[in-house]
Amino acid sequence: MADRHIGVIINGATGRMGTTQHLRHLMDIRAEGGLKLKNGDHLVPDPLLVGRDAARLAALATSHGTGRWTTDLAAALAGPDAIYMDCSATGGRPERTKAAIAAGKHIHIEKPTAPTAAAAMELAQLAHAAGVKHGVIQDKLFLPGFAKLMFLKRSGFFGRIVSARIDAGSWIFDGELQTCQRPSWNYRKADGGGLALDMMAHWRYMLDHLAAPVVRVAAQITTALPTRIDEAGQRYTVDVEDTVHALLTLEGGIPATVTNSWATRVRRDDTMCVQIDGTLGSAVAGRNRCYTQAAANTPEAFGGAALGMDFLEHWTEVPDTLPVAPPFRQCWELFLRHVGEDAPYGPTLVEGAKAVQLAELVYRSHAEGRWVEAERLSL
Repeated sequence: MADRHIGVIINGATGRMGTTQHLRHLMDIRAEGGLKLKNGDHLVPDPLLVGRDAARLAALATSHGTGRWTTDLAAALAGPDAIYMDCSATGGRPERTKAAIAAGKHIHIEKPTAPTAAAAMELAQLAHAAGVKHGVIQDKLFLPGFAKLMFLKRSGFFGRIVSARIDAGSWIFDGELQTCQRPSWNYRKADGGGLALDMMAHWRYMLDHLAAPVVRVAAQITTALPTRIDEAGQRYTVDVEDTVHALLTLEGGIPATVTNSWATRVRRDDTMCVQIDGTLGSAVAGRNRCYTQAAANTPEAFGGAALGMDFLEHWTEVPDTLPVAPPFRQCWELFLRHVGEDAPYGPTLVEGAKAVQLAELVYRSHAEGRWVEAERLSL
């Protein structure tokens, strides 16, 4: 048994995602002595923090017990570190990732991987041709509630799935009276903003894996709040959508709906809820909890029989029997095993391209006012 150190470049380390979701979990794995591989070796991640603000990088490196940081991405890519993680602003991600591929780095990046499906597939093709490992983060599948949905599907609980529904979002303040909870670049097209580009990446892999692959889509998008206040206190014009409504057809003719908005107030169990209905049972999950109603336990709820009924009491919560490691920790463990011992890894950059494709189809459907088909993507 031996300790095998592996360098991980985190570009965008000082951002919220970089610090709380990537650096933190890599440092936790490191503090535990590394990730134990099948041969008994321990793969020990050694993060290199990359960003634009030297002072913030230095402070972050000190607080996390690592002295490795730089503001020079080119220098980082020229070094010996094996893995490149891009969690910096969406705009410019393809160019940065191409440089990392050219430098021979294994690629593990945030979504969306590119602004268009064609650009996202180019990244997948370049990484494949270069012979490097590659993947995209699909964290939502590892949240406890949605992991339970996946478990139910694998167990055959649903029988034949007849429909799927995603209802997600919350009210994002415009900055006038209360501080906006999301960075202003999320609302600027030039910076890679837009709800569809941001969140359809999640809904694509969740629909594909929890129900069935997406075949076609019809959608409308709107901008509920046309102006906002940025981090400097300046008013700016929002030039992207903050609300998406989509109808989808999945493989097997399964109908699905996605309602997603940054301009809606929450009156449901969670800010994101997924419901899967099947011939043998249904399940509804938020990020942490999941409830089921089997066919044998389904009450009559039609007409007069529904008057005064407490519909919630007929649902049963799925117990916590699955691993509870944080989602991003699980994503990193899988990718580190992929690099360290060639273990299987599902969400490659092709999956990243599929996610961007769905956002692209939403924009196209809205612009053309019709159903649009999802072309199959593969290397």
